[in-house]
Amino acid sequence: MKAYLDIETSLLGEITVIGVYRSDERFFQLVDDEVTGSNLMSILDGVETVYTYNGSRFDLPVIRAVLGVDLFQHFRSHDLMYDCWRNNLFGGLKRVEEQLGIPRQSKGIDGADAMYLWEKYKCLGDEKALNALLLYNRDDVLNLCVLESRLEQMKKP
Repeated sequence: MKAYLDIETSLLGEITVIGVYRSDERFFQLVDDEVTGSNLMSILDGVETVYTYNGSRFDLPVIRAVLGVDLFQHFRSHDLMYDCWRNNLFGGLKRVEEQLGIPRQSKGIDGADAMYLWEKYKCLGDEKALNALLLYNRDDVLNLCVLESRLEQMKKP
């Protein structure tokens, strides 16, 4: 079984959201106090490979540092960024999505915006900011699945 994973972090480097979409079509988001190593491992139970975009350099090391869980030890890791590079698709996930015509509902929001949305939610109790952040994370996670599919199609003659 596969899982697609993306995290959001605060300005202080805390993990604020972990989004996971499993190939059994279940989607999860751990938010704030729900972000624990045991909750994440429970969601990933039965998964063989974790797919990310730049996750080998960002998401997985941050999870290891903050939660003390080394996903590299428990799962195969597949970083789609390197597949993109092999297909001359460079830039962050949003840039690659643009190049491939992959739409997102949270258009115009980037990683820096995500940090400020979190601060707006935590400091001001702004539920709209939290909802925007969760939509952004959902787009990131679900589009990893779409990206993997597009990259597979590019392999075929």
